[in-house]
Amino acid sequence: MYSQRNLGSRALASVRRLRIAAGAFVAVAALLIGSTITAGASPQTSGSLSGLPGFREGFVNVDGGSLHYVRGGSGPALVLLHGWPETWYEWHDVMPGLAKTHTVIAFDLPGIGASSVSSDGKYDAVTVAARVHQGVKALGYQSAALLAHDVGSLIAYPYARNFPGEVSRMAVLEAPLNGFGLEDAYGLSWHFAFNMTPAPVPEQLINDRAHVTTYLQWLFSSAKYPGKISQSTFIDAYSDAAHRSAGFAYYRAYTTNAADNKRLAEQKLTIPVMAMGAQAVFGPAVAQSFANVATDVRTVVAPDSGHWIPEENAAFLGQCAGLFFGPAGTPAPSPDLAGCVS
Repeated sequence: MYSQRNLGSRALASVRRLRIAAGAFVAVAALLIGSTITAGASPQTSGSLSGLPGFREGFVNVDGGSLHYVRGGSGPALVLLHGWPETWYEWHDVMPGLAKTHTVIAFDLPGIGASSVSSDGKYDAVTVAARVHQGVKALGYQSAALLAHDVGSLIAYPYARNFPGEVSRMAVLEAPLNGFGLEDAYGLSWHFAFNMTPAPVPEQLINDRAHVTTYLQWLFSSAKYPGKISQSTFIDAYSDAAHRSAGFAYYRAYTTNAADNKRLAEQKLTIPVMAMGAQAVFGPAVAQSFANVATDVRTVVAPDSGHWIPEENAAFLGQCAGLFFGPAGTPAPSPDLAGCVS
């Protein structure tokens, strides 16, 4: 996801690369159309627990299938919701620090990673939020805080809105809301329109691991620090045809999400919302978007990072999340963390 309003010189260069690459992709796509989709086995994992002592993974049944989760730590529940094209594993760098004060629960979203493909094919934000909520309740937690990135942020909002009193606070990274600013980014990267295209077009064009590798490596090349992103893990996760199609379905639900958000915008969140944009991408635009649906929005700009903040600048995110989800009154050690203070 990208926003013209806060694109710096490096990000502008990335956008130019995206537009140039679009023409090349169309040419390559013509060679791929004749291929067929081969259904693969469900992924055995969506990221390694190596380096995460004290964390365990499991599955919980919800409407439409099962959710995979990784859980560790102790204290109040903190639910982590990843973006596209990632899995729970995008949080692995910040999970140990967060687990010092919270029970951290990192879900694979429905249809993604090791979670099952939804039996009813529903991936709109309201439906997905309800299923994540079911997962949280099934694990025994009556309330939780939320930390979300990209598509996960689009899920976190209806979760907090539709289950008032069960979310203490929420942090959203690098995603203006559907209906309140995200549409402004559509012209900056062709992947929005491509992923939103009705089936089976994207499924037939990106239909094996080689194509997934080309597509996702190109997407991650727009990061400020592509080498910090766990690209092979995410390529593995999206190499399965059914899970890959579910990923596209999240984008196909954007119009539905926007209509729902606009219809219920007056039902404003009153919990604290920390809205973080990357310095090289959305910047303050995330907070500007969420100000349409929440009354207590804190603006944070992640320095020295592209879109994939949890891996590109995990140190800053860890500090900020520690302040925001931690004890009230802890002073910010630097001005760029001022919006993170609880």
